[in-house]
Amino acid sequence: MPTILVTPRSLSKGRHPAIERLIDLGFEIQCPTPGEIPSEAALLAAVPHCDGWLAGIEQVSENVIAAADRLKVISRNGSGVDNLPLAHLEDRGIMVCRADGANAQGVAELALSLTLTALRQIVWIHTGMRQGAWPRRVGREIRGSRIGVIGLGAIGVTYAQACLALGAHVFGHDPYAPDDRISHPHFTRTTLDEAVSEIDAISLHAPMPDDGQPLLSAARLSRLSPATVVINTARAGLIDQEAMLGALEVGRVACYAADVFEAEPPEMTPLLQHENTILTSHIGGFTGPSVDRAANAAVDNLVRILRADAA
Repeated sequence: MPTILVTPRSLSKGRHPAIERLIDLGFEIQCPTPGEIPSEAALLAAVPHCDGWLAGIEQVSENVIAAADRLKVISRNGSGVDNLPLAHLEDRGIMVCRADGANAQGVAELALSLTLTALRQIVWIHTGMRQGAWPRRVGREIRGSRIGVIGLGAIGVTYAQACLALGAHVFGHDPYAPDDRISHPHFTRTTLDEAVSEIDAISLHAPMPDDGQPLLSAARLSRLSPATVVINTARAGLIDQEAMLGALEVGRVACYAADVFEAEPPEMTPLLQHENTILTSHIGGFTGPSVDRAANAAVDNLVRILRADAA
């Protein structure tokens, strides 16, 4: 009986209908750490004798893949695969599948929510009122604002289109996406430096670069317009953390809103504790519809590959 390792937090705790579908199809299911991100030790203990892996955001080492003596396919319930040792998987002949675009709406809506929250300073006004004050801060409107979008995959495009619908001017950068992803008179395809220059808000929707260096480096952060809003629902490493703290301290960044962290839950560093940060617990794709779409797409990919291999 083929065995499937299931590690996404949203699927390993309880019985999602997509997992029940695998069981109904005759697969055995193994969930080593229900509702939690598995450690390397947990993965090393669980992966032997598994034929397929429905994987989440957990970091997967070459040692884990070396222990996978029967593994044929890893199916992500999302689009990011920079937590996987891709070269090693290719050498082993293990296929990697992605649920591209399945969580795009959920992540884009969170990014838009964070953008509007930061522009209108809602968190700080709410906090002041809870403390008995009557804070009245002048906000900014998204209509007419200049929004930089870094990464024009499914999530970045969905976010950009929402901003355009609200009247923003969007400047998008992606060295790989087709030029026809967005057609709108207020959309401009630009270089990375242009997409963060004289901008009111920047939203990150890109994978980590091959060199592992942050896209918003200390040099780029130093050139931002005063009071720029930065939204990161993609990857923590896209930001130079120390430089971001400095940019917040001098007001070059008015707000840093993060849904992604180097470790989860994160250590509360000075950056994350800064009064001008907004933090959410990696909930971008954690909506009912996004979880369902991603889970079903990942299961479809698993079944397709394993059935083809068995044929």
